[in-house]
Formats: sequence, structure tokens, C-alpha cells
Amino acid sequence: QVELVESGGGLVQAGGSLRLACTKDGSFFAYSPIAWFRQAPGEQRELVAVISSGGSTNYVDSVKGRFTISRDNAKYTVWLQMNNLRPEDTAVYYCMRVMDLYDPTWYPTDFWGQGTQVTVSS
Repeated sequence: QVELVESGGGLVQAGGSLRLACTKDGSFFAYSPIAWFRQAPGEQRELVAVISSGGSTNYVDSVKGRFTISRDNAKYTVWLQMNNLRPEDTAVYYCMRVMDLYDPTWYPTDFWGQGTQVTVSS
């Protein structure tokens, strides 16, 4: 049972940047794929990006070229660098362990964290 902690959100103007962090002490970071999800008001949860244990990545089309997911297993941290932010990126962002780079099914024993709010103004 794992609950990851998200941080780094905030209010930013369109075109600006934010760097989100996802962290939790534990050896699972050495082998687990990690995904960022987001949920906007009135919308369903959406997969944003996934990074495998080996560093391979997968992104939703709407963020390709703007967002970069990376990881530092020694620090038990997964990052989401978000550049050229748009108002439609406004959402609460969550990270979770998932089954595979192309299978965003989260571990059934894990808990969702409180997320971090990203607000992009126009």
C-alpha cells in the first residue's frame, strides 16, 4: 500500500512553466512505472504521462512537446516539467504507480494522494 505525495502546483500565466514532484520513500521506485493524472473541474480523470522503471515515457497527445516526465530513483522522485502551459491544463494533478507504460491501471492496493492544484490563467 503506497500513497505518493504531489507538490509543485500553483498559479501561473499562460505560457509559463511549473515543475511538479511526486515522491514517497520506498524501494518500489526502483521498478515501478509511475504516471501523472489530472482532473479538471467537471471532467473525468485523464492520464497525462507515464514513465517506466527504465525511463521510457508515454504522453497524452495534448501535452506532447510541452511536458516532460522524468525520474530520480535515488531520491524516490518523479518529476513533471510543464512548459508553455495553457488554461486547459488547469486541473488537480496526481501521481500513481501503474501497471505498464501503456497500461495506466493503478495498483489496486495504492491510495490516491491529495494531488497538487495547477491553475493557468489567460
